[in-house]
Parts: sequence; C-alpha cells; structure tokens
Amino acid sequence: NNGKAIGAAIGATVGAGVALVGIPAAIAALGFTGAGIAAGSIAAKMMSVAAIANGGGVAAGSTVAVLQSVGEWGGQGSWASSAWQGTQACGLGWL
Repeated sequence: NNGKAIGAAIGATVGAGVALVGIPAAIAALGFTGAGIAAGSIAAKMMSVAAIANGGGVAAGSTVAVLQSVGEWGGQGSWASSAWQGTQACGLGWL
C-alpha cells in the first residue's frame, strides 16, 4: 500500500530529525558543550570520576571522551543541520 509507505517514510524522517536534534541537546544539557565541559554540571562530575579512576586523565574512547566529542559537534551546529537537511531531502524523495 502506497499510503503506508509514505507514512513510514514520513515517520522515519521525523524520527531521524528528532534523534539528530534531541540527542545532542540532551548531551549538552548534561554539560558536554562546544566550549568544553560546563563547571558544576553532571558532565563535570563524570569527568572527575573518570580522571580519578584513570590516574589523573580521561582515557581516550571513554564514555566521557565520546560524550564530549558529541557535545562539541553539537555546539558547532553544522553536522546536525547538515544531517537534518539530508534527512528532509531523503524524506521528500519518497513523496
């Protein structure tokens, strides 16, 4: 049924858009920002625990390091907006 395919395409497009905007926003709310880890935030507490556990530094590839990378990308805004525009274009292609 063509109506179901269009509905699925619209749902996938909206879901991808929410993920591309919502996930970076949630990570930023924890304190992982484009300017670095926000003082007094949950991210700062996570970084402190990770640094203590690792002998004074945050290990590359750790949860804190990955979240900071995502927070930094989200702070730039370019990857999310480009991905969002691509998602919209793909969704419109189905119509």
